Amino acid sequence: MEERVGYRQQIIQEYRRLLEPLLRYLPWLESNSGKAVSRNYQGQGLSSRSMSFPVYDATLMNFVREAAASELMDRNYCYVYTRNRIRNHEDERKVIAAAELKDWEILRGILSKYVLEGMTKATLWGEAVRENIFVLTLKQMRNIVEYWDRTKR
Repeated sequence: MEERVGYRQQIIQEYRRLLEPLLRYLPWLESNSGKAVSRNYQGQGLSSRSMSFPVYDATLMNFVREAAASELMDRNYCYVYTRNRIRNHEDERKVIAAAELKDWEILRGILSKYVLEGMTKATLWGEAVRENIFVLTLKQMRNIVEYWDRTKR
C-alpha cells in the first residue's frame, strides 16, 4: 500500500515539474480569452494577389514553443479524441472539467492537439485561446496536481 502512495507522489512531482513552466502563461491566456490574438500581416511590398498570414502575439508564441518542447506533448493526440468521442469544443470542455488524475493523458492529448496541430494549421492557436481551451486544460492540470499534492500530507 505504501508503495502505491510513494509511486503516486513520484508521479505528482513529475507532473508538477512538467506543468510549472507553462503555468506562468496562465494570466496572459486568461486575460486574452475570447479575444483575437493574431492579426493578418499588412507589411510593405505585399501585393493584392499575395496570400496573407497571421502574426501572433509574442507571449502566445513563447507559450507554444515551450509547450511543444515539453514532455507534456503527445504526438498520438488524435487517439485521445477518437477513444473519448471528443468532436467539438463543448465535448472538450466537458472532458476537461471531469478530468481526474487517471485522465492526465486526456488532458495532455487536448493540449497537444492545439499546440502540435497548430504548427501546420496556425489558426488553432488563436482558436484555443478564444475558446478558452488552453486555460481550462492548464487549470485542470494544476488542480489535479495541487489536490494530490495536498492529500499526500
